[in-house]
Amino acid sequence: MGRDAFQETDIIGVTQPITKHNFLVRNIEDLADTVHEAFKLAQGGRPGPVLIDVPKDILQNKTLYRPLASVNSLEYFRATRQPELSSSAIEQAADIINKAQRPIIMSGHGVILSEAYNELRAFAEKTNIPVITTLLGISAFPVTHPLSLGMPGMHGPAHVNQAIGETDVLFAVGLRFDDRVTGKVSEFAPKARIIHIDIDASEIHKVKVATVPIIADAKAALAALTTAVKPGDHRAWISEIRSWETENAERTRRVKRDEQYPDPTSILEAIRAETGGEAIIVTDVGQHQMWTARHYTWTRPNSHITSGGLGTMGFALPAAMGVKMGMPDVPVWAVAGDGGIQMNIQELATLRQQGVSVKVAIMNNGYLGMVRQWQQFFHARNYSETPITGPDYVKLADAYGLTGMRITRREDVPAAIHKAMITEGTVIIDFVIESESNVYPMVAPGSGITSMIEESVEEDSNHD
Repeated sequence: MGRDAFQETDIIGVTQPITKHNFLVRNIEDLADTVHEAFKLAQGGRPGPVLIDVPKDILQNKTLYRPLASVNSLEYFRATRQPELSSSAIEQAADIINKAQRPIIMSGHGVILSEAYNELRAFAEKTNIPVITTLLGISAFPVTHPLSLGMPGMHGPAHVNQAIGETDVLFAVGLRFDDRVTGKVSEFAPKARIIHIDIDASEIHKVKVATVPIIADAKAALAALTTAVKPGDHRAWISEIRSWETENAERTRRVKRDEQYPDPTSILEAIRAETGGEAIIVTDVGQHQMWTARHYTWTRPNSHITSGGLGTMGFALPAAMGVKMGMPDVPVWAVAGDGGIQMNIQELATLRQQGVSVKVAIMNNGYLGMVRQWQQFFHARNYSETPITGPDYVKLADAYGLTGMRITRREDVPAAIHKAMITEGTVIIDFVIESESNVYPMVAPGSGITSMIEESVEEDSNHD
């Protein structure tokens, strides 16, 4: 090490900013303990990736395996020790919730990580508070529940963002106030006192200052709060939000749409109908990701797997393979765009070789769609490097020994989804959608989330 040998990289230095912890194994006797420690560290507290760098001489050496003798790193104890739930914070939060007139629950990925589905539902139903879910929090709360509102932020429906603008108490659990949720931070929930639950203390006050910070596991905190709060009645507030939703839906219905091409909603509805809502949906990054988040009917807990944070194009195909290998008896659909699917398309060979059955829906519009949409709205339609070509996916599937279909008419969507489900092995469906379809609504970068670009009759007539 340190001589620039063949394929030598300072992988510890490269990955330190993007991992939870790194280990470099210098002695073969430390390898087993390091692996044990790494797994516990990765899974403890707020889960995260841990890297173990095993030099070649260690990898080729031998040692006598022994059970874990000691785990003594400071990082391990910090990460796995459950924070103590503050009774005073619970009391203070309960008092604020009991007095709230227009409260909102905002549920993030922490609810899914802690498997606090029942606790979230019990809390929402006892307090009668409507629930919104972040992109990574989707499928923590069934969208068919009367208290479910939808997703907030840059591509959230207008009534959800409007409710955030008017709420007097924002109950945030297991989330980090990502910029795609908040928009312009100073205009996010300007009238609200914030109760923020997170197991990671570094997230508290990082973006929005919490009136009541609760550093705890979401499951434990929700259970304690459900006991502490009084039954609530916010029917008038919920009715007001629903009236906004109806107004927005009426505006959307007036927009004429091309009925020829398969549209994202029809594709998602067909998958939902064919699988009875039991499928796990893995999305890539782009327009299709937002369409899926918004328009799929999420009822199964933890059925929405997507790339957060870095927004990694190419995520869907290998991630769907991992999901299917972990849950072989559950139908798994990878939903991707024609840009992202090509970034890891070689994994079709792995799917074929390993006999893994993943169904792949490609929303093919001939663009890097989300970037094109930004170029349309904010860069005078300068479509630089966003029009793209792709392979014939039917021939490509056949080349890998898989099944492929190409669908160009909306009326053929349900039959294609059905055929994919009854066909053994991985199936790729190339859905040719309208080339300049946009994700609506949309918040311009740097704007408050209540300032939204919405679809209009005039825009549609000009194919905007």
